[in-house]
Amino acid sequence: MDYLDKLNPQQKEAVIHKEGPMLILAGAGSGKTSTMTHRIAYLIKEEGVSPYNILAVTFTNKAAKEMRDRVEELIGEGINMWILTFHSACLRILRRHAECIGYNNDFVVYDPTDQKVVMKNCMKERNVDEKKYNPAYVLSIISDCKEKGISPSDFAKRNDLDFKNKIIYDLYLAYESVLKKNNAMDFDDLILKTVEIFESNEEILAYYQNKFRYIMVDEYQDTNYMQYLFVKLLAKAHNNICVVGDDDQCIYQWRGADIRNILNFERDFKNVKVIKLEQNYRSYGNILEAAHSVIENNKGRKRKKLWTNKEKGEKIKYYRADNEKDEARYIAQEIDRLHSRELPYSSFAVLYRTNVQSRTFEEAFLARQIPYRVLGGTRYYDRKEIKDIMAYMRLVQNTADDLSLARIINEPKRGIGEKTLEKLRALASVRNESLFDILTDNEVVEGLPSKAAEGVRDMIAVIWKFSQEKDNLKVSDIYDGLLVKTGYLKNLEMQNTVESEGRIENLLEFKSVIYDYENEDPQLSLSEFMEKIALLAEIDNHNADENAVVLMTLHSAKGLEFPVVFMPGMEDGLFPGWRAFEKSDGIEEERRLCYVGMTRAMRRLYLTSAEYRTLYGKTNYTKESQFLIELDKSLVEGDAIYKSNTTSDRNSRFSQGSGNDGYSNPEIFRPFEQLKYIKQNKMAESSGGDKNLDLKEGDKISHSKFGEGLVLSVKGNILNVVFDSVGVKLLAKNIAPIKKI
Repeated sequence: MDYLDKLNPQQKEAVIHKEGPMLILAGAGSGKTSTMTHRIAYLIKEEGVSPYNILAVTFTNKAAKEMRDRVEELIGEGINMWILTFHSACLRILRRHAECIGYNNDFVVYDPTDQKVVMKNCMKERNVDEKKYNPAYVLSIISDCKEKGISPSDFAKRNDLDFKNKIIYDLYLAYESVLKKNNAMDFDDLILKTVEIFESNEEILAYYQNKFRYIMVDEYQDTNYMQYLFVKLLAKAHNNICVVGDDDQCIYQWRGADIRNILNFERDFKNVKVIKLEQNYRSYGNILEAAHSVIENNKGRKRKKLWTNKEKGEKIKYYRADNEKDEARYIAQEIDRLHSRELPYSSFAVLYRTNVQSRTFEEAFLARQIPYRVLGGTRYYDRKEIKDIMAYMRLVQNTADDLSLARIINEPKRGIGEKTLEKLRALASVRNESLFDILTDNEVVEGLPSKAAEGVRDMIAVIWKFSQEKDNLKVSDIYDGLLVKTGYLKNLEMQNTVESEGRIENLLEFKSVIYDYENEDPQLSLSEFMEKIALLAEIDNHNADENAVVLMTLHSAKGLEFPVVFMPGMEDGLFPGWRAFEKSDGIEEERRLCYVGMTRAMRRLYLTSAEYRTLYGKTNYTKESQFLIELDKSLVEGDAIYKSNTTSDRNSRFSQGSGNDGYSNPEIFRPFEQLKYIKQNKMAESSGGDKNLDLKEGDKISHSKFGEGLVLSVKGNILNVVFDSVGVKLLAKNIAPIKKI
């Protein structure tokens, strides 16, 4: 049993526990995987339990493989044991018993793409408008129902079947009917149908209860209702269930995780043995103390506190930047300073709350030639929506850019497939013209299907309008107009999914990029802007294995560790995020996310905020995060964290009001509040300018880019205007963003 010698007393106590339910509360960095794998090895080697009688389930294939490899290192290869993900375990069971619920055992599993095709067909058959009921949105509701075990009939009982819910109910029924007819299941069905078999067939349930006499569940705090039912049913006969998790690290409730599963474990099973793994092997003492000073403010948690034998280490460093650029500069500067002390770049991680925050760090690192990679995401200027809108802007700048036109001709969908595009390319080649020129030919466009012809005409008209007036318009006006008038923004709004919301946030953040350059040069032209962006965007892709700083979201960082961690954006509304203020338990989940981020740090932890921040194209003063205020100040050095004695004192520093608590001000970071500004921009309105504007020689006008000017002459729709800032300009009255003074 020398393989147990390296375990601490609590780990060893958990390992040698054989009979009865056990809850292992494993804090961050406390060696939970080692404890689980040693327990499996102990059961087999010392207690004589057959590997056949053990089930270990986790959430990812990577985690399952790591667990399998570690067990094989301890007891040898070739073990016949189920160490699988929830979905893989249920798939195995269904392959043997699907006939019990009316499926053939060779059923197929539909991926998200297949599901979308099925849903689109269901909508088409029922004349449901995809613009009003996006397939991805309906599928997300169905997925949420399945995770909670809500059937179509249950959905009808729980909801008032108004017009909208009646449509969703009908589509849910139709979707399920198609899957059954096609002998198919989706990923949610794998667990749902397995539970259905267990609940409807006592003989099959008894077989697996007898087979899996010892059950171990990893990351129990992340289980949803159906996963909870699955393991509870299996463990009912022998009660030998061991769950491992940490309620302080439950950060996926938005994906269906139910923290009540781990908090109520002692109610679900009798005589539960509870073991707390509180010794941390990752972080220095001050980091753990600081993290605890934040998380202990959560009411819905089990009492525990991480400790370590390591030294206390440096205090947590806090920097209150002037703005987001100063924040990125400071972090880049600190990385350079510590790197010069022989710390490799891979030692550093920047963990942010939202993906849009990555942009300022990418630009700061490029300026200092610091190698970086975006983990679990895409670099800002490589994101699809950013590349799409930049293609639109390049096309306005140069209508002969066939590459850009090919990229966006069907973004959003206009009924132009790859075959049609190839025919258009061939025709353009024969005529020695650009694709844009080809599509201005009415005869060519009329040869397209009616839907495609209409879409192409609208798109060409928009691009032509802005191309003709690009030198007379602000870049931000062109951007707003393209987003709205091409239908790109509306298409994303209609999708109404988490992914589409993220894309909209990235597009809104691109407005911040434009404003930055316009503030530097009010007369900035589109071509100048595109040149500046090209220098940032057209950089070589980084090798994922190279020595580079890691940029990632806090959610993606769970399970990882880094010697030096930076957590920027510590401001109310950004972190905790603005959505947290709308839910009763929202702040507690955000606080757990903060705890997860802080406990990723091994040696040094930096927290930063900005006095004012431009986000989603709007600049506001900010309030330091309430998590900063909760920190034990004796563990922090650097800038002082402002803590007022009164609500009015706190509010007096800022331009906007706050909530009743005196520091909550989520409004300033609501990305969708900024949509109305884009839609209200004159260039985004249906008519652009005002062709009926009554102007004559000698009138004064105001132009959004050039300022005040004097009308020299009027010829039909064309104005000849002299401006103090740029001299004489010719303007199209129906396009120019002007007002009569």
